[in-house]
Order: sequence, then structure tokens, then C-alpha cells
Amino acid sequence: MTQLKVDAVVNLAGSGKPNFPVSPTHSSGSALSTLNTYSYTSSGTEPSSPKNGAIWWDSSNNKVMVYINSEFKEISLNTDYPLGTPAWSGDRGLVAGVDAGASNKHIIYFNIAGSGGGSANFGDLTLQRAQFGSAGSTTRGCFLGGYSAAHSDPAARRNEIDYVTIATAGDATDFGDLTVGRSVCASCSNGTRILTASGMTPTNSNIVDYVTVANTGNATDFGDLTLAADNVHGGAAADATRALFSPISTSEPYNGIDYFTIASTGNGTDFGDLLETCLRNTACSDATRAVFIGGGYNHSPANKNMEYVTIQTTGNGTNFGDLTEQSSNKAATSNATIGVHISGVHMEKFTIQTAANATDFGDIIESRNQCAGTSGAPS
Repeated sequence: MTQLKVDAVVNLAGSGKPNFPVSPTHSSGSALSTLNTYSYTSSGTEPSSPKNGAIWWDSSNNKVMVYINSEFKEISLNTDYPLGTPAWSGDRGLVAGVDAGASNKHIIYFNIAGSGGGSANFGDLTLQRAQFGSAGSTTRGCFLGGYSAAHSDPAARRNEIDYVTIATAGDATDFGDLTVGRSVCASCSNGTRILTASGMTPTNSNIVDYVTVANTGNATDFGDLTLAADNVHGGAAADATRALFSPISTSEPYNGIDYFTIASTGNGTDFGDLLETCLRNTACSDATRAVFIGGGYNHSPANKNMEYVTIQTTGNGTNFGDLTEQSSNKAATSNATIGVHISGVHMEKFTIQTAANATDFGDIIESRNQCAGTSGAPS
């Protein structure tokens, strides 16, 4: 039997129904009229006698269903990454920063999607500094503020912003300046804008600046935190539309979370509270969830706690799990699936959507403390 596959059959005249002198049949011998035809039904109850491929809008439960192999199955869309990998992350992780006075400007990079370790030197910052913010896009990483000498020296509070092209190893280039020099600030990005909040000038600051990642130039005032926060190297994380900063407080407990709508300049709004009272924590995110990591309080021993929030849903933190070791003044970044925490030479990883303890991810080539991390695409 000769079989012919066609996409459409039309009348010779180009309109109207085609006229067959002999009824066409399927290869099984069945007449075409008995074969499945797709249908669509909108109702609060399941359609009767559906055929494979039938679409049903379940209006009682607001679900799209499709009939496959004798049952209706729900069609669900993965909205975690509506435009692919979020525009503020990628598989190449960068970390920089060491204690003031260590005279080390090296930026180190590693593969977040790899098996761990395997880091290498990327290039150098324009100046040695510590306790600064870091964020960017899939193509560009920025390092913002920090300090380059003793905390007691106001001149050591830096306003410089550096940037690198993440896919191309090399030294950082001057991007512009923050509105005011400050250390122990925190930064996050939605891939278009970076927000940098808080810090010490040397007094506690509630300043929030922003830059557009793709355009070099000086930062612009965005608004203020809800408090002149003692956000001492606090954590910052973002999704496509909202930025979070924590801890926010001027006195105990140091556990508040502020949020901002990234596209609209303005002051922060209370989001909720962390479970853990801390300073000097860090954070990372995927497209929906932020994880806040470690920290210490009043120079007491650091904690191992990790907790998370859903970025679009205000509320308090929920326990995520523990690091393998205590951590304060360290860095974290992610590829929007895996989060990596860097402490000294040690790296730990966790899956952001799966609450559990962190696991060993190998070592980097140089110890990092009072550091910051970001990520982007390796090519």
C-alpha cells in the first residue's frame, strides 16, 4: 500500500471542501471520518467520551487538561525561568575580596555547574578592598564600594565600582562611583539594575544606590532602607522584579528584611524577619527564592544557619538547613539552581529549591574572607 503524508488538503479552486471520488482511508483501513479529531471544551466537569488530544479547560479549578491514554492530564508550565536562565546569574562564579591590608586584588572564578573545586585566577580588581557588594548580569560582574584600610579611617571607605566581562578572564575596569564611599554594603541585581544598600560611611547608612549594569557611569540615588541599618555586610538577593536586603535594624534583634521594586525608585518596605539574629551574613537566589546564609552577632561566634524566603511573598524566613561550618563575612553566589557559599578556601553547595544541609564543593586556590561573589555565563 502506498502511503502519502500531507499537511493539508484543499479544493483545486483554493476554497471550499475537497471532493474525493473515492473515500480516503487510514493505513489501518479505517475511514478518515472515524479517526480522532481534536476538540476543546470549557466546563466545570470532565467532558464525556473524549479522544486522545482533547483539550479541556477545567473552569472549576482553573486548569488546562489534555486527554492522553484514557485519562486527562494537567498541562503545567515551568514559570521559574520564563526567559531561560535568569539574567543575573550563570554557571561561572566569581569571588573577590580579602581582609584589608592583605594587598591581594585577585578575582577567582570557578564552575558552579561542575563537580567542585577547579578554580583559577580571573584577573585583578582595580584596588585591593574588602567587605563590598557584588552583582551583575549574565555578561558583566560588578564590585561596589568596600574599604581598603582600617575601619577607623574614613578615607578608606571606597566609592569605586569595578566591572569585568564574565566570559573573558582579565583585570577589572573602572565603572564609575557610588554616591558615597562606604564599606560593608550589600548588592543584588535583576540583570538590568544593581541595587547597593546600607554600609558604613563610617556611621551606619540607609542609602540605596543603583546603576544600570550595561551602562558604565556613576550610581544614582534609589531611595532609603526603612532604617539607618546596621546592615554590616548583610545579605542581598533578587529576582526579576524585587530586591531583598537583610538584616535591617538599628538595635537588637538584627533580623529585619526590606524589599524594593527594582524598576521603581523609592524607599524600602518591610518584608518580614529572619529566624536568626545576625550580622555579616550573605545571600543568593534563583528566580523565586532567596537563601540567607550564616552570619554572626556582635563579634560572637558565627552560625551555620541557612534560611529562605519566597521573594514575591512577604513573610518571615523558613529554616533551610545548615552549612558544614560556621560562617561570617563570607560570599555566596548561584547559577539560579545551585547556590555556592565560599568561606576561606572552602566551598559548599546546595540546591536552592530543595531545603537541606549544604555539602562540600571543593576548595578554591586562595583563601577569601570579607569577600563577595557574583556569577554569569562562561561564554
